[in-house]
Amino acid sequence: MKIRLLRESDYRRMRWKNGGGWTTELYSHPLSDGGEGFGWRVSIADIESDGAFSTFPQCDRWIALLEGNGMRLQFEGHAAATLNERLRFVPFSGDWQTRGSLIDGPVRDFNLIARRDLWQCEVRHRPLVGSMLFAPSAADLWFVHVVAGSARIEHRGALPEIVAGESLLLEADGDAGSVTIDGGGELVVAKLARAALP
Repeated sequence: MKIRLLRESDYRRMRWKNGGGWTTELYSHPLSDGGEGFGWRVSIADIESDGAFSTFPQCDRWIALLEGNGMRLQFEGHAAATLNERLRFVPFSGDWQTRGSLIDGPVRDFNLIARRDLWQCEVRHRPLVGSMLFAPSAADLWFVHVVAGSARIEHRGALPEIVAGESLLLEADGDAGSVTIDGGGELVVAKLARAALP
């Protein structure tokens, strides 16, 4: 598997157009045809005030609280949801009109957005206690973000330790070898497989 280490200096931080927060883009996977937009994107948002979310047509979204006292999500025509449990992911459609209302002060959250016609995704919070195996047969890509603690990749001595705030992109590239991450802390792990063509 191909391994890419993403440090905080590789991320892109952007102010929201409405001034209500910031997005730190950890990684954006380009469309295979070179068109505008992305196939999937991982980001962290710092939300400072109530407001409407941007819509992302044809996309599925996952969001989880990282820091703060939480936020209520109101979806037009759909049941509301509350982010008040750290790193419990809430899925919703990027097509929905969505509004976030802060419960008590600013929050930071973790986000995955993916084109549903291109990618099948799972995203979960995982404790890292010892070793964790990532097999190329299980997904086309893995995105691993170290939320707390630190990790290292076994048997890859040239790669440095991965610390909190940094990420790994693991890509199946024809090499049958798996990747094993060892350490202690917390991870967000996104598993991404290309959707089958209709």
